[in-house]
Amino acid sequence: MNWKDVFIFLFGFISCAILFFCLGSNLEVPLGTGFAVLDGGESSPSDWVAEEDIIILDDRIILKIDDATLSNYADSGSMLPILDRGANGIRIVPESEEDIEVGDIVSFRIGGILVVHRVVEKGEDEEGVYFIVKGDSNLVNDGKIRFDDIEYVTIGIIY
Repeated sequence: MNWKDVFIFLFGFISCAILFFCLGSNLEVPLGTGFAVLDGGESSPSDWVAEEDIIILDDRIILKIDDATLSNYADSGSMLPILDRGANGIRIVPESEEDIEVGDIVSFRIGGILVVHRVVEKGEDEEGVYFIVKGDSNLVNDGKIRFDDIEYVTIGIIY
């Protein structure tokens, strides 16, 4: 990585942090650097909604999902092209670490900010099960998080 790449990375990271702290909103933040690294290697999320739980009527669509909540996203670029401002996420609270698989999109806190990134690895170490998460457009992952860190799993996105 040359000095120009380092400068661009730091400028994007610092600008993003300032924006988040100034806004102080309840948006989930796909925290990122602004670099697009979409190589087609991202795993797809688990299939959380059964076809029989999607009811399409003439005037509405009904999703039979227990305890679902709606989420909105900040315009950070880390989860492009999947998540961006204007997308509405349907999320649930996972019950156990067995519920979460590689490819799932999870929300967790970093310094009080609710970040939404994809699980790129699931493993086990001396402390138990861990998850490596990363924004789809980010160059680097966020490191290990634990099940207790995860607040939500995104099970659907409506644009």
